[in-house]
Amino acid sequence: MLKKVLSMMCVTALVASLSVGCSPSQESGGSNTGGKTTYISIATGGPAGTYYPLGGAMAKIFNENIEGVTANAQATGASTENIGLVSKGETEIAFVQNDITHYAYTATESFEGQAKMENIRGMAMLYPELVQIIATESSGIKSVEDLKGKKVAIGAPGSGVEANTRQVLAAHGMTYADLGKADFLSFNEAADQLKNKQIDAAFLTAGLPTSAVTEVAQTSSIVIVPIGKDKIAQLAKDYPFYTEVVIPAGTYSGQDSDITTAAVMAMLVVPEKLDEDLVYNLTKSLFEKRQVIIDTHTRGNDIQLDTALKGMPIEVHKGAQRYYNEKGVK
Repeated sequence: MLKKVLSMMCVTALVASLSVGCSPSQESGGSNTGGKTTYISIATGGPAGTYYPLGGAMAKIFNENIEGVTANAQATGASTENIGLVSKGETEIAFVQNDITHYAYTATESFEGQAKMENIRGMAMLYPELVQIIATESSGIKSVEDLKGKKVAIGAPGSGVEANTRQVLAAHGMTYADLGKADFLSFNEAADQLKNKQIDAAFLTAGLPTSAVTEVAQTSSIVIVPIGKDKIAQLAKDYPFYTEVVIPAGTYSGQDSDITTAAVMAMLVVPEKLDEDLVYNLTKSLFEKRQVIIDTHTRGNDIQLDTALKGMPIEVHKGAQRYYNEKGVK
């Protein structure tokens, strides 16, 4: 019996020594966790979007480079849900469209009548998120105006996609009433219904390439519907977040030409009260280890330190600002 107990004690000691030896190294310039574990929840979006894989890559960076941090990417309903989670202190980092951040901070648009979410701060601007209108080839849809009378997925209720859909339709003198049916569907749901021809078209707002669209294009003939330059200019006049961008030819199977469309920007939002040293370390590791993100998704190439503050719609968190000041980013 004594021999058995001694053996078990040796195994326990060995496991403990290995655990200590495998602890990640701490980033310089940050806080000491004092041996405590800091849990970081990263609110992303649906698995078929761009936020989710990028959030997973960021969690890997934080786990491997900031001592005492355990980070995990969480699938969510994306921008609108995420901004609420940050404001309530239910997540530490969130992916959000910059237009939705502005609406929440100022209690306008879809947040009208609600309390202003002034307890949120910006961590970094990331990459353009393109408004993509995907139609089945058999629907005959070639323009936004052709959506009249058709079954269209317009985004999850209250989502950033839904706000973009409504604004794009308005720029063309249309409302949901002009559609044959306006379906409030997530990326995944819209992709499935496009493949099954249950809907004629779908709006989504995401970075390129979007896995949901790639998947549909592999099994179905689709059309990427353009937004005219004049309509984008009108959108930008009414909503300064919009810019004109191009979906390059070949982005998706069967797409033989460049497609003009509108875009907003993806950004990272954190709670105002999140520890300053922690946010400094998160920001530092994000940019200095971003190759991990590039290896995960092509949008990682767009995440650049020199554009980290371009189009920032709210005040920057003090921890992130400290890092930007060190690097001369303005």
